[in-house]
Amino acid sequence: MATKGGKQLVNPFKYLKEHLNSQIYVKLKDGSEYVGKLVATDTTMNLILDDAIEVADNGTRLVAKIGRVLIKGSMVEFISFDASTAAEKALTGV
Repeated sequence: MATKGGKQLVNPFKYLKEHLNSQIYVKLKDGSEYVGKLVATDTTMNLILDDAIEVADNGTRLVAKIGRVLIKGSMVEFISFDASTAAEKALTGV
């Protein structure tokens, strides 16, 4: 595995595969935000989420319940694997 400045670099595809069936938070380059269960990914970071919801304000406000959604990898700004808090805040309004 490659290193940079003494730190080990992690292949993002491998990391995503390790988190299949986990709830994730995804922020897109257009500013939209989604929380859902990661059910599939590929080497271009395309994501399929189940039970997805669109959220706003860093996951604190529910925009829409979507269900299954395909997110194109080139649109992903970042992914967080600590999504339960964001989903809970959006769904409960707390």
